[in-house]
Amino acid sequence: MQLSFEFESGNDLYLPLHYNHLIQGFIYESIDPALSAFLHDKGYEVDNRSFRLFVYSRILGNYRINNSEEKIVFTPKIELLIASPLDEFCLSLAKNIIRRGDLHLGKNILHGVTYSTNSLEVNNESLVVYTQSPITVYSTLFRPDQRKYTAYFQPGDPDYDRLITENLQRKYRATYQKQPPPGDVSVRASSRLRRNIVKYKGFIIKGYSGKLFLKGPPELLQIALDAGLGAKNSQGFGFIQKV
Repeated sequence: MQLSFEFESGNDLYLPLHYNHLIQGFIYESIDPALSAFLHDKGYEVDNRSFRLFVYSRILGNYRINNSEEKIVFTPKIELLIASPLDEFCLSLAKNIIRRGDLHLGKNILHGVTYSTNSLEVNNESLVVYTQSPITVYSTLFRPDQRKYTAYFQPGDPDYDRLITENLQRKYRATYQKQPPPGDVSVRASSRLRRNIVKYKGFIIKGYSGKLFLKGPPELLQIALDAGLGAKNSQGFGFIQKV
């Protein structure tokens, strides 16, 4: 399920240029404490990997960049998209955000919240989407001297579809506790992609955004919509919307 929240503030919103961690913290604070602790500390484990099974967009709204202060300044009305295949998560999030009244995002106070839901069902093997946060796909490799490094991939690279498919299969298993349907997912760019470099708690993460054509088992495409495409979804990567 995808949820859209619209917030208002009495003043412009000042945020750091790289604000993903603030949105993540806002989400953890806006769901029930027990669920928040479980997702933050453990998550759903599959193949020695942990999945939080939620994803969120960039902040949507009018903004300007203040380079001298390394800030992004949004006008008082903004929108945030959040998605999860977990009904418990979506219900808890909507209930708590509506009930809390004034909300804090960094040093900003938000109010006047409204929200809507989109339970779009995928019934065929193709989907055209647009990214609302960059998609990151990567592998940790070793140099000849055995030092680790991170290799990032973009649609069209040899390992991209394999990594996308394996990631979605694990999310499917984490969500439904059963084996995923057979078949691979392919991703093709439908427009020129933009490379994004995001700082998250001191780490550099690279991703790509733009319009994409997805093809594969409907169940895995559904997971891509509900839980995110690619890696690091709970850190603000991989939110896609059907065009």
